Amino acid sequence: MDATDSELHLDAESQPKLKACQEAIGYVFRDISLLAAALTHTSGAVTRLVSNERLEFLGDAVLGCVIVDLLYHRCESQMEGEMTQMKSAIVSRAACTRVSRMLGLDRFLFLGKGMKSAKLPPSLLANVQESVIGAMYLDGGMEAVREYILRVFESEIQEALQGGPLKNFKMVLQQYIQRNFHQTPTYEVLDQKGPDHRKCFKVRVRVGKQTFQPAWGKNKKEAEQHAAENAMCQLENQPPVYPADQ
Repeated sequence: MDATDSELHLDAESQPKLKACQEAIGYVFRDISLLAAALTHTSGAVTRLVSNERLEFLGDAVLGCVIVDLLYHRCESQMEGEMTQMKSAIVSRAACTRVSRMLGLDRFLFLGKGMKSAKLPPSLLANVQESVIGAMYLDGGMEAVREYILRVFESEIQEALQGGPLKNFKMVLQQYIQRNFHQTPTYEVLDQKGPDHRKCFKVRVRVGKQTFQPAWGKNKKEAEQHAAENAMCQLENQPPVYPADQ
């Protein structure tokens, strides 16, 4: 990365912030410029090449790899679809945002003047978590970043492992909605079909006046979980996982 110290926030004024961040995450960088880049939002960068966007791209893949490896070895009785749901919950934008808030990463960001006075969006906190993971991978390799991920995502991992995939998405969605919209999601049954002993249900999530793509399930509980996952995907600007019709 070809950039001056001022572009990467390596001046004397920024050193206390970088030191405090390393203490918060429990890792000391050999190349401090990687951490500075990870904490630099595009609004505070001189060029896009010294912001955290490229590190975020890398960190997202590294986080997914570590969690998939963990689930593969711990969940020997789970099928691929169930592990996919657990993985999606652990590495979700909502989970990354919660971990960033727990570590206080918002205190260490390098932002442009317009961003400093504004309330930071959850997506920014999720992005910085992934960029820090990418920077740590480049600095210390897979073993160092694996230790970090398993440590700071421990509660997210335990919730997924203990609660199971069918519990997790409703919980993740409720926490996200309450934290960001100060409301509680509700679930509406839109349709049902099949004989009484094998009835399927179509459920939709509603948050205030906003609704999300509905989903079918083999029972109400499963339909609610699928609908919650669809809602989380849409909130994170991703396509819904489950179709509205079957």
